[in-house]
Amino acid sequence: MEQIRLQFLGGAGTVTGSKTLIESGDQKILIDCGLFQGLKDLRLLNRAEFPVAPTTIDAIILTHAHLDHCGYIPVLVKNGFKGVIHCTEPTKALTEIILKDSAKIQVEDADRANRKSYSSHDKAEPLYKPEDVELALTQFSTHEYGEWVILGEGIKFALHNNGHILGSALVEMKVHSKKIIFSGDIGRAKPMLLYPAKKIEEADYLIMESTYGDRIHDTQNIKEDLLRIIYETLERKGILMIPSFAVERAQEIIYLLYLLKEEGRLPKIPIYLDSPMGVRSTNVYDEYPTWQNLPKVHFDEMYDDVHFIENYETSRAIVEDKKPKIVIAGSGMLEGGRILHYLNNHIENPDNTVLFCGFQAVGTRGRAMLHGEKEIKFFGDYKKVLCHIESISSMSAHGDQQEMLDWMSNFKKAPTKVFLNHGEPHQTDTFRVKIKSTFNWDVVVPQMLESFHL
Repeated sequence: MEQIRLQFLGGAGTVTGSKTLIESGDQKILIDCGLFQGLKDLRLLNRAEFPVAPTTIDAIILTHAHLDHCGYIPVLVKNGFKGVIHCTEPTKALTEIILKDSAKIQVEDADRANRKSYSSHDKAEPLYKPEDVELALTQFSTHEYGEWVILGEGIKFALHNNGHILGSALVEMKVHSKKIIFSGDIGRAKPMLLYPAKKIEEADYLIMESTYGDRIHDTQNIKEDLLRIIYETLERKGILMIPSFAVERAQEIIYLLYLLKEEGRLPKIPIYLDSPMGVRSTNVYDEYPTWQNLPKVHFDEMYDDVHFIENYETSRAIVEDKKPKIVIAGSGMLEGGRILHYLNNHIENPDNTVLFCGFQAVGTRGRAMLHGEKEIKFFGDYKKVLCHIESISSMSAHGDQQEMLDWMSNFKKAPTKVFLNHGEPHQTDTFRVKIKSTFNWDVVVPQMLESFHL
């Protein structure tokens, strides 16, 4: 019998850099290939030598298009990976947008750092460039949910909906006699735009995310909270700035604004989606209506009142304009993108509001602002945080502790072992204890680079 080895190359003890390696015989399969984000010690791992020679990896299975799951692919390809990258069709379309945007931002940031001499290196270099992304995109192969794909002797997999973002998937893998489930990022029990995750009834091993393993999402009325924040900002004649992930979150915010407008409760105020990546991602959502759980009439009308901004000159004019408006712009954790220009110009005005609608990783500007930091650095200079800070914490594409437990409760018998990844230490350990007390399953929290024989 072939021995199976599982190794965690990322996403262990952190919510970023997701990479999990399965080895059997001479075959190596990588589940996700994400970029580390947040704390400097984590970001430095993006430039460290990869723990496994990229030339020896046979294939990548990509669960979804978020940067912490796909953002390292161009580096792996640049360093010799020549295998196939498997995913759903919407995931490929969104990944292309996200990787091209990531490369562009890295090049721009490196150029800016070199011009203004605020890099700690002699010369700042991007992690990868647009041409590296183009090469990586030639290696993608797309699949439908439920389609079985043979990777090699005794190894096959299928992708199933997990309700996180458009095209996202959990991975059902059969390696010889063993069935291994990789949850990917499990979505909400009732996603706003998507169908809920497929129920899985059995597995020998489960690799389970734990992003919100320590908490239950607030049961706040998201739509009412959003309306309150809009009115309070308008009363001050301020600007509502919403840092947003370009994929799923931007579309959900637009959908909520559309519903408020349909109810006749949204005040007349300009709405801008100022994010080239957000605009292109929204167009992808529009191309795949059958992958979403919305009435057709909503597809036809929900984007009508939103100004899509791609041109940089138009964006700069909107940034400099101080009149009231709603701006949705990337990035969601304030680590790059056009939202930084809005904050650089408007964060010191107490009439304005920044509304966080998503997870903020440790070490990001978003986490610092949300936790009350009084000064934030943009483009080499510090700005005082004088604007209002709001958060709609229940607006998440990740299932909370109870929703993940409910999904796991569909298993007819206990897996041999559950591995918890994609969570910060407190979240993961809390979830470990909860799983043990709820199901009495054998749960392991792996460390970075730790490996296990299955």
